[in-house]
Amino acid sequence: MLKLLKRWKIQFLSLLAILVAITLSPGLVSSAASATKIDFVTPQWLAEHTQDPKLRVLDVRINPLDYIGGHVPGAVNIADNTFRGPNGRLPVQYWEQQKIEALFRAAGVNKDSHVVIYSEGNSILGSSMVAYLLERSSKEGQVSILDRGYKGYKDAGLPVTKEFPQYAPGNFTLKDNPTIRVGLNQVRGFIGNANVTLIDPRPPALFAGEENLFIRNGHIPGANNIPWPTFTVGETNFHQLKSLDEIRSLLDRRGITPQDDIIVTCSTGREATLQYVVLKHVLGYPKVRIYEGSWTEYSAQPDLPVATGRDPNA
Repeated sequence: MLKLLKRWKIQFLSLLAILVAITLSPGLVSSAASATKIDFVTPQWLAEHTQDPKLRVLDVRINPLDYIGGHVPGAVNIADNTFRGPNGRLPVQYWEQQKIEALFRAAGVNKDSHVVIYSEGNSILGSSMVAYLLERSSKEGQVSILDRGYKGYKDAGLPVTKEFPQYAPGNFTLKDNPTIRVGLNQVRGFIGNANVTLIDPRPPALFAGEENLFIRNGHIPGANNIPWPTFTVGETNFHQLKSLDEIRSLLDRRGITPQDDIIVTCSTGREATLQYVVLKHVLGYPKVRIYEGSWTEYSAQPDLPVATGRDPNA
């Protein structure tokens, strides 16, 4: 019996040593340290770092002629709508993982790249969507969005070019990160759940169901309508964030706190990305996820409830 107990003790201590070694292994504890970090950089910062060999600038404007007519030196044009398409069930969904990985590699994104994204026009959403997609793809290290966008960069008198960069394909490797999004079945369980805070950043008329656009029109019951432009300075430049104090004040007025379990849902999963990035990465809210199917998917489910009317607290 003593020999048996001694053998068990040795086996237990050996197993414990293995578990400790696994826990302390740098390759296994680095996931939190190397998780995607998203921030906003100024045009001046970008102009000062365009020669950084690890910097990869993505110009995600949809019209290639805009890029051809002038862009940030070294920027690669890959339109934000390149990353989505039909999946046999819904339109405008993210492509399968292998295709997304191939697209980022074609744009020269490496495992150790610091990716900076910019766009132009009436919304910053192309930039925030690609930043979210990089986090969804487990891009390690830093991802940045150009605050003020290409317009702000040009207006600052910073260098632009018409030359196309010459570069090798990147070695970025995609690993799916499902923790930052929710699916339809999860959303079913959120309806009427006071422990979940739904934010819908669509325009008030679309939120209210006043426009005949989708199969069914309105919003998920209990959702808070906080249109995405309210996080920006608005018509002056939809690519420029308001001050963080202004954004915090807006959230305070709407009763949105860092303790909330937040789901951002919109039309197609694109509008939701700006508030996701700002809430999680800029303001440090720890529990923020996106419902990628959003109203495109939800409205097509005849068994799910639909609320209409404008948000009285907006």
